Amino acid sequence: MESQTALVRPELILEYAVSDRFIEAAGMTLMLTILSVILGIVVGLVIAIMQETRTPYLRGVFRGSSVVYLWLFRGTPVLFQLIFVFNVLPVFGIRLSGFACAVLALSLNEGAYMSEIMRSGLQAVGKGQRMAGRALGMRDWQVMRYIVLPQALKIVIPPIGNQFIGMLKLSALVSVIAVEELLLVANQTASANFRYLEALGAAGLWYLLFTTIFMAFQARIEHWAGPQRRSVKGQAGFAQRLLGFGTGRQQQLR
Repeated sequence: MESQTALVRPELILEYAVSDRFIEAAGMTLMLTILSVILGIVVGLVIAIMQETRTPYLRGVFRGSSVVYLWLFRGTPVLFQLIFVFNVLPVFGIRLSGFACAVLALSLNEGAYMSEIMRSGLQAVGKGQRMAGRALGMRDWQVMRYIVLPQALKIVIPPIGNQFIGMLKLSALVSVIAVEELLLVANQTASANFRYLEALGAAGLWYLLFTTIFMAFQARIEHWAGPQRRSVKGQAGFAQRLLGFGTGRQQQLR
């Protein structure tokens, strides 16, 4: 006779999913994802700007350090980086909570990939617009702030949306350092009564819910940013319009 514990109980999936412990774990997963991606964007933008510097005596230092950073964090697994931060930092007297270690490791790893996205966005803005800005008397940081970044950020918005979804799934790895996110809570719940299907199914519902929300949000942003992205190639840039050239020819072509 089949044991009672072997029977599938679909109602337990919803019961687990709406329980306080799973809701708290879902909030932890969402917080890890958002913080790691936001910090990764900041790190990636800094690295990308460092690689774009034109200052002679800083160019070699910035590019060399960024290459080492990318080599380290793109060349080692995320799981290795999580365990390294959690176990090695205390050796040097740096003691962080499991959550802080998870955010630090994930954001540094994300920054390595985000820097390539940011760099491609910066390079997509034509050199002519940069030259036009300098012709107006702008300094390099003003050209970056007022001409390059506004256009580049709209170009990189869609791939950043994909990074959110990827980070949501990567966040499950932090269970190895005892951060109570969805996967760890699901495993602990299932270990108590061997209801792995129900517990993991409840965690899967939360992952699918977050992924659906992120995908819908990404679609809205892509719809908003789409015409702006096309304008980088098809319209005169900010500095060109200020100088008064480029627009007339384009209007004739239209």
